Amino acid sequence: MAGTPQYIRNLNENLIMDALITQGTMSRADISRQTGLSKPTVSSAVEHLIDRNLVRETGRADNAQGRKATLIRFNETAYYVCGIDLGATRIRIALSDLNGEIIAYRTYPMVVQAANDQAQATILELLRSHMNALIEENHLNWNQIQCIGFGIPGVVLPEKGRISRIVDPLVGLEQAFSLESLSGAFPCEVILENDVNLAALGEYRSGAAAGYPLFVFFSIGTGTGAGIMVHGQLLRGLGGLTGEIAEMLVEDGRRLEEVLSADGLMQLAKRHLYLRDELLVAADSGADVNVDADALRRHLTPEKLFEAARSGEVEALEILKQYSQMIASALRQISVVLAPDLIVLGGGVGGNGDVLLPLLRQIISEHFPVQPQLICSKLGEQAVVTGAVQVALQQTMLNLQQEVME
Repeated sequence: MAGTPQYIRNLNENLIMDALITQGTMSRADISRQTGLSKPTVSSAVEHLIDRNLVRETGRADNAQGRKATLIRFNETAYYVCGIDLGATRIRIALSDLNGEIIAYRTYPMVVQAANDQAQATILELLRSHMNALIEENHLNWNQIQCIGFGIPGVVLPEKGRISRIVDPLVGLEQAFSLESLSGAFPCEVILENDVNLAALGEYRSGAAAGYPLFVFFSIGTGTGAGIMVHGQLLRGLGGLTGEIAEMLVEDGRRLEEVLSADGLMQLAKRHLYLRDELLVAADSGADVNVDADALRRHLTPEKLFEAARSGEVEALEILKQYSQMIASALRQISVVLAPDLIVLGGGVGGNGDVLLPLLRQIISEHFPVQPQLICSKLGEQAVVTGAVQVALQQTMLNLQQEVME
């Protein structure tokens, strides 16, 4: 087919689509100047793209003289894509047009039941019902949804789309969240990717890491992981395991995830408060000493701990100082190996940058031989779905270009 008139026409149409996506609204004459194609070639190609609903006329240009030129633009509402973050406790869904503009965003609780065949079928039905509701609310239909990108808190085998490891609350649902199962549940193309990788991509495209040639997204929450990007490309490594820092070992032989996860933080806090109580008893200080710390222990959650630190509660600040030392230990290893320009902290725990960043930056400035910039996620809880939208959008645009070539 190469070199045939049909092939050349298809190449021209892709050139025009690229120009419109990059430049925005243009006249046919503008397109001709931008692409170097003749005006008759542009007119013919534009008409074909209009017939396919990929571009549309939007009115007249504001010419100073002569006949007003008709303006053409890429039709970002020809199709839509979705991103879904299958988190340990929450499901987040974003609906986007072909410009990557998120037009609807919803969150739902993650309902985890016993890991059996019925539970796996139930979770897929739940996901489908959430998608159906979102599509109906936005007056769309499934024919307009081209692709869904899913982010999963686990190791996704790149070649087969199977999950070899998943965060504890979702253990047993590996098959339900496999590429094969998700593809069978939805009438459109499906992409499955590690959630932290997607968060890194989201931050690179439209968040805190835009334009950085080498950066690490370090997620701390129910689980712990890192997404590493070099010149806009994710590093994957053997079996997709690049960034699985959860498997790093700390000095006492524990996995890093056991230490830094939300559960690890809670265990640290309980040990700290237990030792405090032992010291009070030994000193015969009385049960009414430091009532705030006692209240913190009775209602201990990561959220309460950070709230207490923000209000200046001494015990909470001491706990988070110890915790920051352990985060810093992991960051140091990452920094001396990769020497990234930037590290972005995210996740349910890591996202508390107002408390953690001052502590970590001081440690970095005093003890790190390599000192990357350290900031917090700009996208917050939407980092994963933003990246999921991006991979779905990239695949959709590739598909549309290939359709033009057929």
